[in-house]
Amino acid sequence: MSSAAEDKILESELLANLKGKSGYLPCQLIEMALREGIIHSQVPIEASQVQPVSLDLRLGTKAYRIQCSFLPENESVETKLKEVTLYDFEIANGGILEKNAIYLIPLMEELNLPPAFYGLANPKSSTGRLDMFTRVIVDEGHRFDEIPRGYRGKLYLEVIPRSFPVKVKTGLSLNQLRLAHVKLDTLGKQGLEAKYKKNPILFDKSGFVIPYDQVKVEGGVYVGVDVSGDQPDSIVAYKAKTNSSVIDLSKIRHYKADDFWEPIYRPKKNRLILEPESFYIMMSKEKICIWPDWLAEMVAYEPNSGELRTQYAGFFDSGFGWNGTDELMNQGTRAVMEVRPHDVPFMVEHGQTFCRLKFDKVVERPEKVYGLALNSNYHSQGLALSKYFDPDH
Repeated sequence: MSSAAEDKILESELLANLKGKSGYLPCQLIEMALREGIIHSQVPIEASQVQPVSLDLRLGTKAYRIQCSFLPENESVETKLKEVTLYDFEIANGGILEKNAIYLIPLMEELNLPPAFYGLANPKSSTGRLDMFTRVIVDEGHRFDEIPRGYRGKLYLEVIPRSFPVKVKTGLSLNQLRLAHVKLDTLGKQGLEAKYKKNPILFDKSGFVIPYDQVKVEGGVYVGVDVSGDQPDSIVAYKAKTNSSVIDLSKIRHYKADDFWEPIYRPKKNRLILEPESFYIMMSKEKICIWPDWLAEMVAYEPNSGELRTQYAGFFDSGFGWNGTDELMNQGTRAVMEVRPHDVPFMVEHGQTFCRLKFDKVVERPEKVYGLALNSNYHSQGLALSKYFDPDH
């Protein structure tokens, strides 16, 4: 690191603000990181990219069709890319990503992290609900979606559309970045109990708190699946159709759901058999409230809960499901789950434990939280498809 860069870090207002604190950076500190060039881009970063505890990352101008996924380990991404690229193409005016093909797209944003900072990336909800598998890699990185402490360099996004071909364009956001300061301690069982009793996390469909002694807690809070619905003719899941046309990701609320999804209605015995390698959108039985001083991550794959993957996005912003008050009634929003069973047909019953939420601390309460004030797409959602589908058709 140059002496000029070291001097800049020593003068950092952000570092002074974080002295003695740990956790994920909320929006006001992300904005400070932008001003100080810790996150930077040749194309100015827009205010709308800053979420309560994350930053939306934008696609660059070129996509690479590659023959296999990879981690660069001890090399730069550019070096590895030369070995595995089949062809590349410009996406400034749009480009098609074919189903089940692997692409690597350099992102607009770059990082200049101080030594005490690291990052975690994950798909946006809209990306996961389209069955798009995305993950970030960095130079000399040995894990997906993890940006090591003090990283200085570019970010690259691997994209694999699974159910639908998609049209992407420079500037669109498919994933987001969280920045953490020093080591984070995930909330343990004792801390979770104390937090839950003060600020309950799970609510039933009528808006009442689910008491802590009725909640499964082990390395986080376990959540069940809803295959019953509220009415005899309720839609309890959507299954992706396999022969659909291209979805243009610049068109919001544009497509008819029936052209891409098969609705699954409430089964007679409140149980469903999920077909292997099919993609489903389902919903949690419980309503979830993420109070503003925390964030939650839904563990993507729980092999002990069945051979399936739940939740590509896996990240709940501060304020998800929070109604803006300290009341202990009528909080919470259903979590929509992206589900892909593997290997064998898998039966799920109403209320069956499906996935786990683990909780992490935010350095300080975000000045803006997920919800109506941010025009969040999935606040107060039911069984909601991705934002590209018209809910009225």
